Amino acid sequence: MELENEEELSVEEMKEIVEKLDEKIGEYDEKIETCEVGSERKKIRSERKLSKQARKQLIDFITRKQKYQSDMELFGERNSYSKTDPDATFMRMKDDYMKNGQLKAGYNVQLATEGQYALAYDVFPNPTDTRTLIPFLNTIEESFFKLPDYIVADAGYGSEQNYEDIIQKRNRTPLITYNQYRKEKKKKHKNNAFHVDNWEYNEEEDFYQCPNGRNVSFRYYSKRKDRYGFTREFKVYECEDCLGCPLRHLCTKAKEGNNRKIYINEKWESQKEYVRTKLSDEKTGEIYGKRKIDVEPAFGFLKANLGFTRFSVRGKEKVKNELGFAFMAVNLRKYTAMNIIQTHEYRNNPKKNGSNHLFLVIGTIFHLFWLVMSQPLVNCIGFSPVGCPIRFQYSLHQKRLTSQPRSEPGT
Repeated sequence: MELENEEELSVEEMKEIVEKLDEKIGEYDEKIETCEVGSERKKIRSERKLSKQARKQLIDFITRKQKYQSDMELFGERNSYSKTDPDATFMRMKDDYMKNGQLKAGYNVQLATEGQYALAYDVFPNPTDTRTLIPFLNTIEESFFKLPDYIVADAGYGSEQNYEDIIQKRNRTPLITYNQYRKEKKKKHKNNAFHVDNWEYNEEEDFYQCPNGRNVSFRYYSKRKDRYGFTREFKVYECEDCLGCPLRHLCTKAKEGNNRKIYINEKWESQKEYVRTKLSDEKTGEIYGKRKIDVEPAFGFLKANLGFTRFSVRGKEKVKNELGFAFMAVNLRKYTAMNIIQTHEYRNNPKKNGSNHLFLVIGTIFHLFWLVMSQPLVNCIGFSPVGCPIRFQYSLHQKRLTSQPRSEPGT
């Protein structure tokens, strides 16, 4: 049998071939029944053997292809899933007890806070922070509250796509650093003569000047599209001649005969300058400086004080329900503690931390309770799942928490 094209056979096509083989095997069976000569019967059986083997192999192919299709539907855009909890993805946790970079099934939890209160949360199956910020902001706007003027987050969320979404589409101010922000402020980076950021740039003729005094001129535009479909545009510059340059081994790793090329993303550079300006401003810089003391305690209290270090249920919806109860406990305990300690005047002072948003917190608590109780009831009492650790991650700060797998009954 010759294939009409190089594409893989579909399940339906293989089933048609199996039906044809069944007809062929049936014809051999009839010949064997009608044949009375033993040698002829043996010859027909040997011919039938090949068709039966092909039929068995195709049935095996159909079973495996159906399993592959089912697996690909479960994968989605992920690279793995847990057999005990298909919604969970294998991620690298910070508590690597074996010190071998082991992967564990978990979830990426995003949390929005204000005054150390949990105001909104969501659960994602992908471990990358940059891919969760936009859908999490959509969740906040759709299910919780209107976004504030300033969106504060750590460097794990800084990307061209996220900056573009917040500034242009949402008309908000991102106070989000990028990966190289702190490195660019160090003397080692500023004194590095071979880094493009420290080269002289001629804006009129559009070229850079390398440490050896040679021009690195603009050549052409280039576009790169990632696997998620986001396109980045670059201006490609190339040195006029790197041949015989005494600084070549320090400046570039290009092969002999090739000149150094640099790729400049003008949109990304302008976004970085915008972020640097905002973080250098006194007002916005002070807002960003409160990020750690606002976000860190929420998950720290959840893990250290409440002992919530892993999920006890499986499935994304059940995990969201359990997490909703946990965050309600965090908010209620903090709200109660503040009301006991503080005086009436302190609570009503809008200049005090934690006083101007208590009304919003109370509304969020009841909203979370409604979301949780609107889900179908599940039995959460029994054995704790083994090998299903939790991976926490702030919407405003990267955080990963997990626990040792437990084999004894849960409480």
